[in-house]
Formats: sequence, C-alpha cells, structure tokens
Amino acid sequence: MKKWYNEEYEWNIEVTGFLRGEKTERYCRNGEEIGDKYSCTYGCPVNEQGQGICSKTMMMMFPIMEAVRSGGNLENIGGSGKYTKELVCPDGCVIFKMTATKLGNENFHKGNFYE
Repeated sequence: MKKWYNEEYEWNIEVTGFLRGEKTERYCRNGEEIGDKYSCTYGCPVNEQGQGICSKTMMMMFPIMEAVRSGGNLENIGGSGKYTKELVCPDGCVIFKMTATKLGNENFHKGNFYE
C-alpha cells in the first residue's frame, strides 16, 4: 500500500467499560479489555499488537468519523465534546470512547486531491 494523502484527523479509540459484567468472555468475540487502545487516520483502527477493532463496531464508527471529517460537531449527536463520543458496540457488550485530533492537514475534498 502506498498512502499518498496525509489525513486531516487522527482517531484514538479506547475501551472504557462493559455493559454486562466484568469481562467479555462469551460476549465479545474480539476479546476487548478495559484500557485497550486503537488508533487510525482513515483506515480501520488497530491496536499496538496490530489487531483490528471489531468489524461490527467499525460499521458504527465510520459514519461518526465521516461526520467529523465533514466539519460536524459530535456534541450534536450526543458526544461529550466536539471531537469526542462514547458508543456501545452492536452486541451491547463493550463501551468505546472515540476521540479525534485535528492534524492540521488540508481537507481531502476541499484540497482538490481528485484529478
């Protein structure tokens, strides 16, 4: 892969809790633990071990990420800050906190990166 565009935002995602019990065994196939951290810019979030975030959770996160990339404020959809939002995975097991950091790079669509 040859990444040619420096993204406008970086995302940090952390497991902050569980809705059921103290562990995810027999609930979460990905084996999330409180304190697990993932990061990404545009691609799917991965942790320090190179393992990807749950694909079902990513389906929920992607529209939230796109809202920020298009100038949105996550407080308008229940976030605790402009670039911060908690969400529960689709299985109702794991609570994630998503936080975007603006990197200062040009917006993909406004920067005329299309040929």
